[in-house]
Amino acid sequence: MKNNSGLSKKIITLACLAFVALGAWYFTRMVQGYDGDKATWVYIPQGATNDQVKDSLRSSLGHNFGGRVAMLWDGTPESSRGAYRIEPGEKAWKVARKIGQGRQTPVRVTFNNVRTFSDLATRLATRMDFTPEQFLSTANQIATADSISMEQLESEFLPDTYETYWTASPQQLIEKIRDNYHRFWNEERRAKAASIGLTPLQTSILASIVEEESNKRDERPSIARLYLNRLSRGMKLQADPTVRFAKGDFTIRRITNDMLSFQSPYNTYVVNGLPPGIIRLPEARTLDQVINAPTHNYIYMCARPDGSGYHDFTSDYSRHLANARKYRTAIFGK
Repeated sequence: MKNNSGLSKKIITLACLAFVALGAWYFTRMVQGYDGDKATWVYIPQGATNDQVKDSLRSSLGHNFGGRVAMLWDGTPESSRGAYRIEPGEKAWKVARKIGQGRQTPVRVTFNNVRTFSDLATRLATRMDFTPEQFLSTANQIATADSISMEQLESEFLPDTYETYWTASPQQLIEKIRDNYHRFWNEERRAKAASIGLTPLQTSILASIVEEESNKRDERPSIARLYLNRLSRGMKLQADPTVRFAKGDFTIRRITNDMLSFQSPYNTYVVNGLPPGIIRLPEARTLDQVINAPTHNYIYMCARPDGSGYHDFTSDYSRHLANARKYRTAIFGK
């Protein structure tokens, strides 16, 4: 009996030690911090399975730490859908709880230098959990519901940085972007635009042409006034960038005579006044440059032959022709 009792005590003691060791091992794994040298992101997309969530944790956080988080994670794919920024030293149990409870980290979506709305949809989709097709479909639905044209809606996408959640729907993101646009167009700016005969949409259209004409921000106000001068005189804008947009080819370097007659509402060599929509998404600062354009009497401009990217301006047609000849000789040799 004594031997059996002693054996039982040993077994109990060993079991307790094993339990303590297991608990210590488990606790150590729980409190161990992420050992990456910089922050990283974990993305749990819509429709993920349990196994895919765990695979995402391992691939994003490393097999060891990610595996520990996966073991501690007790959420569902639906509750965990989102984007999560994980900082160096962040404990495994905290990461698992944050993801399990769906406490997302906001993401910043920035876009600029975008020419077409389809390009914008593609760019946004790389930063969000929706497809370009879903974004474009939602945009069309919003334009229809608000009884506005797609040209109007597209003009309301001011290039900027927007903070949102990765799981935000296309509609939620579009509403955030449009709110920024409507804040920009306060009463003062609307009055300035009206004083030069422009609506907010027309201001955006002209600003988009100005941006395509020059990447030199300091001369854009002069270009804006030149086009305003042409509009006030009833002249065609004859803006080369509108031809490129009309033909859908932004790589065209030289606009030839046969291109000038290309039939499109966007070709300002053919149509009078402004085209129906923007030819790129203009920046807020360019909109301000249009409505605050300094007064001058120039109606002609030509790229300088020195390759600086700047333009020579004049109100004299013969001088303009001379400037054009200098440019063609320097660039094309004739």
